[in-house]
Amino acid sequence: MTPELTALTLAALLQVVQFVLMAVPANLELGPGKTASARDRARLGGSLEDQLSDKTARLYRALNNHFEGLILFGIACTVLTLSDEATPYTALLAYTYLAARVLYIPAYYFGWRPWRSAIWFVGFLATTAMLLAAIA
Repeated sequence: MTPELTALTLAALLQVVQFVLMAVPANLELGPGKTASARDRARLGGSLEDQLSDKTARLYRALNNHFEGLILFGIACTVLTLSDEATPYTALLAYTYLAARVLYIPAYYFGWRPWRSAIWFVGFLATTAMLLAAIA
C-alpha cells in the first residue's frame, strides 16, 4: 500500500473516532428517543444540532467538515496511486493532511481562533498540492 493510501485509511479511521466523540455526548444530551428517530424537525422542535451543547455541536460540525475534506483527499490519494505518481513529497503532503485533521478536532472543540481556520487551511493546501502533483 502506498503511503498516501495508508494516510487515507488512517483518515477514515479518524472519521470513525470523530463519530464516536460526537455520538456519545449527543446521545447522552438528547437521549436515544431523539437520536434514533427519523429526526423530523417539526416533531423534534428544530434540528438536533441546535439542541446540542456548544461543544458537542462543535464536534458535530468538525465531523461534517472532515467528511467534506475527505472527499478531495480521497480523490487525491486514489489518483496519485492509480497513476503511479506517488512520491515522497506526496506522502509528506498526505501525512500533513492527516496531522491537520487530527489537530482540527481539539481546535474546533476548544474554539481556538484563528488557529482552527489555519489548521483547516493547512490540510486543504496539502490536498490541493497533492492534486496538482498528480497532474504535473
